[in-house]
Amino acid sequence: MTRRTFQRVTTVVLIGAVIGGAALVGARAWAQGSGGMHAGMMKRMISAALDEALDQAAVSAEQRTAIHASRDRAFAAFETNRPDRRAQREQVLALFEGDRLDASQLQAVHAQMEQRHHTIRDAVAQAIVEIHDTLTPAQRQIVANYARTFGPHGMH
Repeated sequence: MTRRTFQRVTTVVLIGAVIGGAALVGARAWAQGSGGMHAGMMKRMISAALDEALDQAAVSAEQRTAIHASRDRAFAAFETNRPDRRAQREQVLALFEGDRLDASQLQAVHAQMEQRHHTIRDAVAQAIVEIHDTLTPAQRQIVANYARTFGPHGMH
């Protein structure tokens, strides 16, 4: 593997990790929020960070439109698959209160939860690929550097 190829792969992985980390934090806050309050806040925070990174990368209007469309599809997947924690708890408690509790019933509830998470992860992964493909190598480097500095584990 050449150094340039290694740098590209590393950049893609880092961007993916940052966006994925932000998405997972956002999904968790979104899922736990009441009445969508946290969801809206996390959506604004993620969008603002993405826009700041895109500003630094000097993306074109067409690139920004495409990236926002990718971001919006990921947000839509969050919204569609956001778990209803109360409903899940009530479902498990109803099973628990029954005369018989079979482990397969609990596994079915967990499988539903895992499917929702899997759908969200797939949407985030697709958004990362689309954003990668939209940016030039130089722009990807700028976004990666932004993520290193201001991402979940960077300096704020």
